[in-house]
Amino acid sequence: MIMPDKKKKVDTKAKKPEQQQEAKKKGAISYEGAVQEALQKAKPKATRWGVAHIYSSKNNTIITLTDLSGSETIATGSGGMVVDADHEEGSPYAAMHAAYKVAATAIEKQITHINIKIRAPGGHSSKIPGPGAQAVVRALARSGFRIGSIEDVTPIPTDTTKRPGGRRGRRV
Repeated sequence: MIMPDKKKKVDTKAKKPEQQQEAKKKGAISYEGAVQEALQKAKPKATRWGVAHIYSSKNNTIITLTDLSGSETIATGSGGMVVDADHEEGSPYAAMHAAYKVAATAIEKQITHINIKIRAPGGHSSKIPGPGAQAVVRALARSGFRIGSIEDVTPIPTDTTKRPGGRRGRRV
C-alpha cells in the first residue's frame, strides 16, 4: 500500500502583507481601516462639531456631513458609491461602508463631535427610515465621534395633496 505524502503546511502569515499590497494596487479599500489610519494621523486640538444628515430609503442610504449651519459640506457618501449591484445600495452593509468613508474624511478635517439627523422619504411614501439608517449611526459611533443628539427630521404632511392611485386605488 502506498502512503500519500503529508501535505506541507503553508505559512499563511507571510502571504498577508503581500495580499494587502496587491489589494491596494487593485484599488480595494477597507474603509474601516481608513478610519483607523485617520484617527492615528489626526490629533484634534479642540472640539469641532458637524451635522450628519442621513437620508435612508429602502433603495439607498445617503450621508452628508456638514458644519453646524449646514451651509458647507464636509463629506458625502452613499450606498451606491461603495457597492456594484443596484439592489445592494439600500443594504446595511453598503450604508456601513459609506459611513466609514465619510468618517475617514471627517476625521482628517478635525471633526470630533456630531449631531445626527435621520430622514425617511416621508410625504406619501414611507415614514420609516430604511435598513441602512441604524447601521450608519452604529458605524459613526464606532469611528470615534462623540454623538450629541439623534433627531428624526422626516417630513410628515399635516394636510396634503391627494394621494396617487385614484378613488379605487392602484389595480395590480
